[in-house]
Amino acid sequence: GQLAEKGNIVIAAGGGGIPVFLDKDKMLRGIDAVIDKDLASARLAVDLKADKFIILTNVPYCYLNFKKESQTILKEMNLDEANTYLEQGQFSSGSMGPKVMAAVDYIVNGGKEAYITNIESVNSALEKETGTFIHH
Repeated sequence: GQLAEKGNIVIAAGGGGIPVFLDKDKMLRGIDAVIDKDLASARLAVDLKADKFIILTNVPYCYLNFKKESQTILKEMNLDEANTYLEQGQFSSGSMGPKVMAAVDYIVNGGKEAYITNIESVNSALEKETGTFIHH
């Protein structure tokens, strides 16, 4: 709280960690699971009521038919499109899938704007010049 209030960028969620759950006695117990950094970040953004949620990755956009001759840049997606593409398997579970699922989760749970892009494009993505913009 105090770091963010002073204008610092706070990195507060990431992959890894020890997965736990609350048992019936309200005790934390370990569980055999994986903590996904994208979905954990979406939950944090929802809890903080963040106006924007940005996921940085190694490519400037989400793509349909990634690395195929028919590859197409997705500059924006609404929730219906994002869910349809997820159902079609357009986004790999080991790559872009969790990022798109996290953006959808953020929007569905009250978020306004989500962006997926690379670090080099983040400023222009916020101006909707590059990157993939996900919205209602």
